[in-house]
Amino acid sequence: MISRPTRRSEPNPTAAPAEGMRSHAEATVEDLRDGRFGDALDNAGHIVDAVKPHLRGWLHAGTFPLVLLSGLALVAATPTQRGRIGMAIFVATACLLFGTSALYHRGRWRPGAHKLLKRLDHANIFLIIAGTYSAFALTLLPPGQARTLLAIMWIAALGGVLFKVFWVSAPRWLSTPIYIALGWVAVFYIEPFYAAGGALVLALIILGGVLYTLGGVVYALRRPDPWPRWFGFHEIFHSLTIAAFAAHFVAAAILALRP
Repeated sequence: MISRPTRRSEPNPTAAPAEGMRSHAEATVEDLRDGRFGDALDNAGHIVDAVKPHLRGWLHAGTFPLVLLSGLALVAATPTQRGRIGMAIFVATACLLFGTSALYHRGRWRPGAHKLLKRLDHANIFLIIAGTYSAFALTLLPPGQARTLLAIMWIAALGGVLFKVFWVSAPRWLSTPIYIALGWVAVFYIEPFYAAGGALVLALIILGGVLYTLGGVVYALRRPDPWPRWFGFHEIFHSLTIAAFAAHFVAAAILALRP
């Protein structure tokens, strides 16, 4: 007896959002059962797109070119070679953060690429912390203090990168305090930062730290989540990272342009 191939039920593109998700979910199950893995992935992507806010990833996508162009100007304007190295590291890690985040959150990726981008997206948080410290350590601290601070930060950041690469699904209650603790190492250098940079630069460095911390808390708690279909908790988190970077960038620009 020859069995007939089962007819694949197509998802209904005109269905209401909830019905559309159910339709795509049923089609995904059928595709997996019948070995149509490419179709299954496509339908799963439709489900993800239906769930995540419409603005997911766009904030960082818009920020990336601004960071790249203004960052190149910042490096060029920095008068000392030591300072330019610090600013270049700062800008490079920021471009990695915003660029990877935009790719990860806006694209519809196959499982292997999705896992890789997720690992990079999370690991880049450690890199931007160390990159930011590189800019201020190399422009504000004497060589001995700068070497000590940067050794601490980059060893910790590389450890954090390995942590996220090998345990990307680590719970937020564990990852977020590590991010925040590493970011606030600056409290041990407030006095030399103030002596070399002045009150405004120090205030901007602290403001950036506070904004990053608030973003981490929102990310960990998934609250507030005001408009889940458009602008949810993750968009607030992304907005706070942009504002924090902007505060640190202004501080760096003040140092670069100071006569």
